[in-house]
Amino acid sequence: MFWTTLLALFAGAEALPQGFGGGNRVTMFRFGCAQVVIDRVDPLVNPGQIPSPHVHQIVGGNGFNVSMPHTDVSELASCTTCQFSEDFSNYWTANLYFKARNGTYKRVPQGGAALQFNDQFSTQINGGVLVYYVSADPGKITAFKPGFRMHVGDPNMRSRPNTKLKRQNCYRCYTGPNFGGDTGAPCQDDKVDTEALPSKPCPGGIRSNIHFPTCWDGKNLDSPNHQDHVAYPTSGPATFLSLGGSCPSTHPVRIPQLMYEVVWDTTKFNNKADWPADGSQPFVLSTGDPTGLGQHADYVFGWKGDSLQKAMDTAGCMGAKCATLKTQKIEDARKCAVRKLAKEDYDGWLTKLPGVDMPM
Repeated sequence: MFWTTLLALFAGAEALPQGFGGGNRVTMFRFGCAQVVIDRVDPLVNPGQIPSPHVHQIVGGNGFNVSMPHTDVSELASCTTCQFSEDFSNYWTANLYFKARNGTYKRVPQGGAALQFNDQFSTQINGGVLVYYVSADPGKITAFKPGFRMHVGDPNMRSRPNTKLKRQNCYRCYTGPNFGGDTGAPCQDDKVDTEALPSKPCPGGIRSNIHFPTCWDGKNLDSPNHQDHVAYPTSGPATFLSLGGSCPSTHPVRIPQLMYEVVWDTTKFNNKADWPADGSQPFVLSTGDPTGLGQHADYVFGWKGDSLQKAMDTAGCMGAKCATLKTQKIEDARKCAVRKLAKEDYDGWLTKLPGVDMPM
């Protein structure tokens, strides 16, 4: 699909478009992480709190817990659900629910990823997240350090007064089965992607993409709101696979471009007779957000040793293979799990969303 075509064109060109690292040097990891747990826990925003205000889907290392110390997370985990077996990081986002006309809720199941780069693992991560790391200028990108963490997005957002962060978060309404309409980079074309949840039934489901900042202050591994130590380029979030504009003077260090991709199988909920009587779209994030503008994501770095830095310094890596990085089989990844801490039902028909003390 899109990435294979785009990168083939890059490989045959003398130079990448303006803003890329030059030549054929760009490196793009694209790999799957199966689900490690679904739980109402958030060690960044609500450390130590059981349960936290809303449900998250979490993937990555089994070091995930209600509180996570500012230390080397790779030393706290013994396994990971990610394809790269040296990646014990944790990645998490909000879940999506269908709200039926009768007012009850049902969690929308997640699917695997499209087959790209002959990567069968990522097609089998049902319930998981597809993770991207981009090094648009290998050798000049600084990998995250042990103890690093960050949060992107605002779960309370229900309207967007400006378009400054337009490229931060978007949704793709698949036009048919097998990821129909999977063309073009995410969050770039208003004809195929929207900032809010799609307003019509999506024949192939809904995809969510979340872009993290690519500039770091070079000093702090975290900040009180988990956002101020990182920033987007001065021109706003970079186009995917590019460096973007200059980093602000307060955040001069370029870090990998991190993006999450989640696919929700909304097809079983496409009968408009079950949608709200006013015809509005029926999906809400686990925060109670019916707009989708409050989509957000959290990241705790946990790669082993200097494995990520070596990979970000290596030119031309694509998909789930790079230099000497080790991978594992999906069967082994699925064996990795974390005990659920909030004793709640997340999969049955619910009369209300778990938790949720946020604006609707």
